[in-house]
Amino acid sequence: MTTLDRHEGGFSLIELMVALGITVVILGTAMGTLRNAFSLNETATLVADANQNLRAGTNMLVRDLMQAGRGIHIGGIPIPSGPGAQPIERPGPPGTSLTFDNTTQTTLPAIITGYQLGPVINGQLTDIVTMLAVDPTAFVQFGVTPVPQALPLNLTGPPLGTYPAGITAPVPTLADDGGSLHVGQFTGWLTDPVFKVKPGDLLLFNNANGRAIQVVTRVSGSDVFFEPTDPFRLNQRGVTQGSIMQIRGGSSFPQTDVVRVTMLTYYVDANTTSGSPRLTRQINHFPPEAMAGVVENLRLTWDVVDGVVNPTAVPHLPSTIGGVLYSSNQIRKANLDMSVRSDTRSTEHMDYLRHQVSTVVSIRSLAYVDRYQ
Repeated sequence: MTTLDRHEGGFSLIELMVALGITVVILGTAMGTLRNAFSLNETATLVADANQNLRAGTNMLVRDLMQAGRGIHIGGIPIPSGPGAQPIERPGPPGTSLTFDNTTQTTLPAIITGYQLGPVINGQLTDIVTMLAVDPTAFVQFGVTPVPQALPLNLTGPPLGTYPAGITAPVPTLADDGGSLHVGQFTGWLTDPVFKVKPGDLLLFNNANGRAIQVVTRVSGSDVFFEPTDPFRLNQRGVTQGSIMQIRGGSSFPQTDVVRVTMLTYYVDANTTSGSPRLTRQINHFPPEAMAGVVENLRLTWDVVDGVVNPTAVPHLPSTIGGVLYSSNQIRKANLDMSVRSDTRSTEHMDYLRHQVSTVVSIRSLAYVDRYQ
């Protein structure tokens, strides 16, 4: 009987170790490449997120700065002041109690600066800014003798402020105590689904006696009320200056224009979302709206001019520079610096990604100069 030798082949230990080493190198390279791809994708996402936040917030703020002062008279809007006047509440970050200056000042300018009135972010105080502009979608005119006038407005029905030929009553009238405005036949002012006047709106009265601002507290039927419970405390009719009664006059109330004014305030809200400060835009005293986050810095400085000298990067107004007093009415440009960070940390760098924007905004309604006047 013949016995066949059987040879069983296999890997030696050295060969196995070499193979394992090559496999580990290949896997390590693949895992490193995969990790880099994930890190690159995460970084791109964080950068895009931060850029989007910065762009959205900056664009809105720049747009509102460009429109600041539209329709606002040079010198600003008179506000209640003098003996017995109560502080006027200013919109601002949650937890703050800010007021407009009606002690040394008697008007609200088109731009009210707010140097370092915002919260502390990373050890640095932030700024706030408040702007005023006339809203052209709400206008009415009234007085002793109605004057035919047509104003093209984006409202349903006849344009507000239009007195059809032969119409003398019922016309808008202001109550003797200045506490309410009866809109007469112009009920569209209170019923238009988009542009109607509503509680919380600011109305600016202007006539030959001067100007006064009131806050709508209630609307009932064809009457708009200005009760002293408004959130600003602007409806102070008993003060010596800056109230509706100063322009009310006697029984012969002069022809008066009434327009809606929009007050916009920008600030950083560091309280509502803990750890995520947000750039916030607030209209009047209505609920604020978050525009961008996470904001780590908001700084505004101003270029002003008195017709001769042009100080730049002034942080707060009014301010005395070189013995000259400069006010907000002399603002020509705004210098904006804002920085944001990503919402989450980068896993590779264990830190946030940050972006900053610095830009200059020409205030159209304040920078215009009539060279031919």
